[in-house]
Amino acid sequence: MTAAAGRDKRSFGSIRRLPSKRYQVRFTAPDGSYVTAPATFAARIDAEAYLADRRREIDAKLWNASAAAVAKPNRITFGAYAAQWLADRQIGGRPIKARTRAHYRAILDRELLPAFGDRPLSAITPADVRAWYGKTLVNHPTMRSHTYSLLKTILATAMNDELIDASPCRIPGAGTAKRAHTIRPASVSEIEAITAKMPDRLALAVTCASWLAMRQGEILELRRKDVDLDAGIVRIRRAVVRVGGRLQADTPKSAAGVRDVAIPPHLIDRFRDHLVMHTRPGDNALLFPSGADAARYLQVKALYVDFHRARAEAGRPDLRWHDMRHSGLVLAALSGATLAELMGRAGHSTPGAAMRYQHVAQGRDAEVAAALSKLAAVDTPRQRVE
Repeated sequence: MTAAAGRDKRSFGSIRRLPSKRYQVRFTAPDGSYVTAPATFAARIDAEAYLADRRREIDAKLWNASAAAVAKPNRITFGAYAAQWLADRQIGGRPIKARTRAHYRAILDRELLPAFGDRPLSAITPADVRAWYGKTLVNHPTMRSHTYSLLKTILATAMNDELIDASPCRIPGAGTAKRAHTIRPASVSEIEAITAKMPDRLALAVTCASWLAMRQGEILELRRKDVDLDAGIVRIRRAVVRVGGRLQADTPKSAAGVRDVAIPPHLIDRFRDHLVMHTRPGDNALLFPSGADAARYLQVKALYVDFHRARAEAGRPDLRWHDMRHSGLVLAALSGATLAELMGRAGHSTPGAAMRYQHVAQGRDAEVAAALSKLAAVDTPRQRVE
């Protein structure tokens, strides 16, 4: 974009489109000083209206320089800016999902606004951020990293909007959390043991989580029309999310989440039996509805009650529901799946997540080698001693 395209000059002011795609207004005050509007604008027409209002004030000699000084951008509070940031936030040109918005809103209300809400953006220093981080969510590393990442992202946008010169979020590694739970993937026999211990109507849910590496929300929204046994695939187009305490359908977690997952051939009959015995007629019939109402989603707590009992009876009480998806992706990596194939099967949009399963599979190479030696010991005749 040329300078002329990005900046609309007027006799006493200008409108500039920022990297955030919002519009910034600057104008010349009667004393010759250059003034920046105290906030950016989502639409150019709003920026133009603001600039016209300031021009009328100046022409009518109603300009209040002291009021303008108070309203300079460096007096915008974090709370006011964060509210506008959340309202305008987009990813890839699309508004963020309702569940993500609610998650950000909760973090702001619980952790960030009490600490920084009334502070001007320009008054938040690296020392302030370090002091806050040092005492925030110290026993909850994952939520701590999410909270810091949100603060850092908001302030990075403020920097792009030229409201602050630099971001005060400079703590190395604070936006990532080390895995607190070390996962020992379930073996094929353990997956099948857990499946067998589940109620018949929910056994296939474990199959979907493990062998097809589906996310929990994708499984709960699965409907008859999504299962194509002739093609041997499950079409994942939607997922259940909880927003405001209620379950509702949405698109998958990312664009990569919209995918077709091939059903391992030895499981085709398992899907066919479930459709015949546990799924109501009609394309929109849920595969795993609430036990009390076939039109309602199965509640996660109800699923967990049966899963926790089944995993304990199978001798793997350490496994979480998400660990079944992890186990399925490790099995896929062990089968020789490439990084791109793992990404496609799991619905990952970046290689980083898929790489984790390849690394785990590589780490089990010693176990595979030991198992091969046991096979060799059984099948190889002992050498004759002379």
